[in-house]
Amino acid sequence: MTYYIARRLLLAVLVIIGVTLLTFVSIYLAGDPAVLYVSERAGPEELAEARRRLGLDRPLPEQYLNFLAGLARGDLGVSLANRVPAMGLVLERLPATLELTFAALIVSNLIAIPIGLISAIRRGTRVDGTIMVVAMLGQSMPGFWLGIMLILFFSVTLRVFPVSGHVPVLQLILQGDVSTALTNLPDALHHMVLPVITISVFTIARNARLVRSALLEVLAQEYVTTARAKGLSERRVIIVHALRNALIPIVTIVALEFGFLLSGVIVTESVFAWPGVGRLVFNAIGQRDIPVVQAAVVFFALVFVTLNLIVDVLYAYLDPRIRLH
Repeated sequence: MTYYIARRLLLAVLVIIGVTLLTFVSIYLAGDPAVLYVSERAGPEELAEARRRLGLDRPLPEQYLNFLAGLARGDLGVSLANRVPAMGLVLERLPATLELTFAALIVSNLIAIPIGLISAIRRGTRVDGTIMVVAMLGQSMPGFWLGIMLILFFSVTLRVFPVSGHVPVLQLILQGDVSTALTNLPDALHHMVLPVITISVFTIARNARLVRSALLEVLAQEYVTTARAKGLSERRVIIVHALRNALIPIVTIVALEFGFLLSGVIVTESVFAWPGVGRLVFNAIGQRDIPVVQAAVVFFALVFVTLNLIVDVLYAYLDPRIRLH
């Protein structure tokens, strides 16, 4: 087990190095990065001074090492639009994104896993067919279109939910003001309904199909047939014997889904004017605010690598055979 975890840690470090290298190289994809730090009317002397001041006149390997050193300190430069540390700006917007992410993760899995189980148990029936058709429709709807439709129907026509707005409950909790956070919780949930639905629909549809496939594969195994032959109830066969062995893909879904949701809310946050990291990145791309984009990319990469490592360890716990590979 120790050797298995050590190998996974080494792979995680290699992936992080690769991501940081690609992030560093992306600075030069749009041309001379020094142009971003001076005015449009800057002459050759000002550009040369900017390159010297930013260290862009040094060899690329040295620049990359300086980039890694800054990353180790949490320093990825200053936002060109806001003139504040880029990573600090990302972390400042993170609580708002986490609110959407956790809410969507909980809602999607509370709905998707039972639906997938029901579909697998009722395989070939009208219930199964209906669930799969609805799931395909859910996967086919673009998030931005669904968000706009929800706004038009529930906000503009029915006026049930607000078009935009955000109550910083998680931010208040992190600041220690729990009482105010609890007081504002109903209002916060009211503002979160439409964004969470927009994010969750695709996730529910995809996860329900994955859970169904995983459970059907397990239910076809011989040990499940043996358990049924012993006279065990169908509920016991599914919960005790089948579900645990179907947990490996489900664990992958739940763990990695957090990373996908965290980094995939850019469109949803833009549609609902949600003040999270996604909207920050969307605006930064339009403003060519490279430090902010870099900070967000590196942060999300670290989250993904960490979640992958956790999933690998859980794999080894759920199925000891995996430790041998």
